[in-house]
Amino acid sequence: MRADENPRRNFLKGCVAAGGVAAASAVAPPVAARETRQRPPEALGLLFDATLCVGCKACVAACKQANENPAEFSTVDPLWDTPLDTSARTYNLIKMYRHGTMETKDAETNGYAFMKTSCMHCADPSCVSACPVSAMTKDAATGIVEYNPEACIGCRYCVAACPFGIPKYQYDSAYGKIGKCELCRHRTKDGHYSACAEVCPTGATLYGKTADLLAEAKRRLALKPGSIARFPRGNLSGGPDQSYEAYAGTYKQHVYGDTEYGGTQVLKLSAVDFEKVGMPYLPPEAAAAHSETLQHTLYGGLAMPVVVLGALTWAARRNVHRGGDSNGDGGSKEGEK
Repeated sequence: MRADENPRRNFLKGCVAAGGVAAASAVAPPVAARETRQRPPEALGLLFDATLCVGCKACVAACKQANENPAEFSTVDPLWDTPLDTSARTYNLIKMYRHGTMETKDAETNGYAFMKTSCMHCADPSCVSACPVSAMTKDAATGIVEYNPEACIGCRYCVAACPFGIPKYQYDSAYGKIGKCELCRHRTKDGHYSACAEVCPTGATLYGKTADLLAEAKRRLALKPGSIARFPRGNLSGGPDQSYEAYAGTYKQHVYGDTEYGGTQVLKLSAVDFEKVGMPYLPPEAAAAHSETLQHTLYGGLAMPVVVLGALTWAARRNVHRGGDSNGDGGSKEGEK
């Protein structure tokens, strides 16, 4: 058999050609990104103030109870719920920043600090944009990013799309499903709100309308470090006054979530650099504004799949040996040496 008649080689050449067709389709013509979506006017969310957090993890336990999630053990001690990260059964977690001797709270050098990890409820969430079956949706009124297990097909596109690594897949489930914070939306009918904010003893986690929470966050940034100020607890936008007096922290002069990724409904304050406490640097534009337009252009009317499938079919048919073309032993033609 001559080298140029090797069917495997010709098939690979055909696949490369098909890939070229797909690549050309992907880059031309250029697709303009849509505008990043904004938070709804009545959006609900949380404000986490790391300077007020004492690391008690009452919020973690309350979240487990409110969502009927089991304990997760990362140590040999079976008595304590010790998850190392959020999961399909742990929607909320307090993580700890450590440096050097850890002598001073909220100090970057020889200090320690706490940071809450949970769904950020993005204004323009990538998980919603990536989901092909609308199992992930964003409520038009509250802005809460909701999950419908009945619609989910377990593709895990939402897991890959989230820049915060929040949606997690339940691999040990017979059917598989995603787990994430939904701001305890199932509790509002009983007059409750997010369990993490309800039980927080210091008001480090505060619930309310995102507009109110943002105003409160900016008020705190304007406080003189070490001065005595009042700090609300529970539900900032309703309910009884549970405020108390405490010393103002030395904040980094930025509200995380105000502009990141197009804005989020969960906002955060910290005295330690946000990247050091596990919050990624993100641009002000949401990735969904770019990827969604490209997705819809390429896959609208199944144009892209048809092009790729057609090219692969052509490559395969071109390299299939017809009857009488081979002698059945690997394929050299009769009379050839």
